[in-house]
Amino acid sequence: MANSKKRLKRLAQTLKDKASVMAAALSTKRHVSSIRLHVIRATTHALSAPPSEDSIAAVIAAGHATHRHPRLCIDALMERLHGTRSATVALKCLYTLHNVAAKGPLTLKEQLSSYPSYGGHNFLNLSTFRDDSDPESLQLSSWVRWYAAVLEHSLTVSRVLGYYLEESNHQKRLVLVSSKADLLYKLEALVGFVEEISHVPEESLQLQRRELVYEVVRLVGENYRCVQGEIIIRLEEIGGREMDVGELNEMVGYLARLEESYEKLVLLFVNRRKNNGFWDLVRNTKVNAIKKKKEIQGKWLTVVTGAGGGNVVELTRSTNPFLDPVQPGPVPRLSFATLVFDRVLFSPFHLLAIVVHLRQPQPPPPLAFHLHPSDVSDHSRHCNDPVSIVHLQSITIPIP
Repeated sequence: MANSKKRLKRLAQTLKDKASVMAAALSTKRHVSSIRLHVIRATTHALSAPPSEDSIAAVIAAGHATHRHPRLCIDALMERLHGTRSATVALKCLYTLHNVAAKGPLTLKEQLSSYPSYGGHNFLNLSTFRDDSDPESLQLSSWVRWYAAVLEHSLTVSRVLGYYLEESNHQKRLVLVSSKADLLYKLEALVGFVEEISHVPEESLQLQRRELVYEVVRLVGENYRCVQGEIIIRLEEIGGREMDVGELNEMVGYLARLEESYEKLVLLFVNRRKNNGFWDLVRNTKVNAIKKKKEIQGKWLTVVTGAGGGNVVELTRSTNPFLDPVQPGPVPRLSFATLVFDRVLFSPFHLLAIVVHLRQPQPPPPLAFHLHPSDVSDHSRHCNDPVSIVHLQSITIPIP
């Protein structure tokens, strides 16, 4: 019974393909008819194999014939994609579009990438796609949704980088002259693409045994390797630059997200070459960034004892310690200045608030330092009152 249903389904699909070919052939516009015929032949209902290289090449060639053909070609692929309820046809359409992005001329690529930037007809929104004609098609539907999201993200990343991923080998010089803000901005986009790949439908990974799904994963894997190279270049470049706490926090967050994707990526690319050097670089860069952040936060205040026995202070902070670590604030560069302690307030929580005035010709507003009572020298005395005042002449402030 099940076999007879499958045979009937295959027969119906074959008839649909033939009807589509006939409809395209009867078109009065020959150039439109030719493009549609190539698209239909590349995206048949047969699940046994992905579109052949010849059929993909024919679609690309048909879309490159004249200045009008690129748009007609992408339109034909989009109409086929959005007009089908078959998971197989949808996956083949996406595979063909992916090949256009990887191998097609610039005119075709620009037509394909027009939606993610500005909106338009080329919309891959397949987040609700579902083919429940049989259990296998239902599982294949999850691959259609995943592949569409990956392809959209690939086009978005290319827009952020300013060039297509397939051209990344020739763009290293652009990275070397980028600002830190630009490096971090593009690093975030690249990490987002890796995260999108890791959202692969785990419950149907066995479908990689199908040649069509296998080829889809292979093509996505090529993009993944390009993105790894882009991330490596940026991590190596940014690792040699001075960064503040906010920038270090930002980079550590991106690398943590990247590491969270590792396990799923291993499941997806289990039989393919692993790039352990990439993950070693990610891990080491993250560790070094955390270490550097702690070093910066440990340099809030340095105390120096002068020759005359008086305590003097040099502010060596690169960010304001009284703000949140991710909110850098301007700190004036000060010369050595003698500290005069006006009063010390003890709170019920045993937290010391010291009001400090700098003895300078034009003193700036007082600086407030917060210390634990145990950090104060023997010149002070502990009080149990809710709020007490202790007069001091000098105090030893430990270096964190």
